Amino acid sequence: MIMEKKRVRLTVAYDGTNYHGWQIQNNGITIESELNRCLSDLLGEPVEVIGASRTDSGVHALENIAVFDTESPMPAEKISYALNQRLPEDIRIQRSEEVAADWHPRHCKSRKTYEYRIYRGEFPMPVRRLYAYFTYRSLCVEDMREAAAYLVGEHDFKSFCQTGAQVESTVRTIYLIEVEEQGVELVIRVCGNGFLYNMVRIIAGTLMEVGQGRRAPSDMPAILDAKDRRAAGPTAPAHGLTLMRYEFL
Repeated sequence: MIMEKKRVRLTVAYDGTNYHGWQIQNNGITIESELNRCLSDLLGEPVEVIGASRTDSGVHALENIAVFDTESPMPAEKISYALNQRLPEDIRIQRSEEVAADWHPRHCKSRKTYEYRIYRGEFPMPVRRLYAYFTYRSLCVEDMREAAAYLVGEHDFKSFCQTGAQVESTVRTIYLIEVEEQGVELVIRVCGNGFLYNMVRIIAGTLMEVGQGRRAPSDMPAILDAKDRRAAGPTAPAHGLTLMRYEFL
């Protein structure tokens, strides 16, 4: 008997510390490779997921999205329960649901929200070392907020894209950037319609230079206009970054 295929969407949360990013790599285990391995074992057929956002090595997610096709009779909403029994404990499916057969996460209008966390203290805090970037330097939050405001809207973010990235366009729209104090931690929250390779981490690195007084907030338009990676600040370390939400419009 020929089983009819269905497309299943997964909402995936993970601690990226032990993985070489989302996308399959030759040099190590990735989120995608673990999902493929465990789904193939669970469903008894070869499965290859399609991810919505290819997060970098060490980056975390509360809500990334993946889809796959299957002929399994298992109800889509039950797959999350069974799959979580097979996945490593640092990857967990938050929801599984059937979607239209032609639904593709990268072909839909969407917006993503990332948070970059900075732990400000005299000394590092061991339990935060994997989830927030530590600095002992003082940061002027008001200057960082003023600088961030220049990035809201549609711009060419080529200066905030890692050199060598293969993309058709470096124009993106940022809907919101917030710099929020949460006790000793500082959160840079960025929501946009899409992000270039290392874009949020470069924004975070540049804003930290502003906070340290090494750049003026008013430098941001010139950085954008340069369309040159060398004009922006350093790429902040991956472990401070988390994909928080993925919303389809």
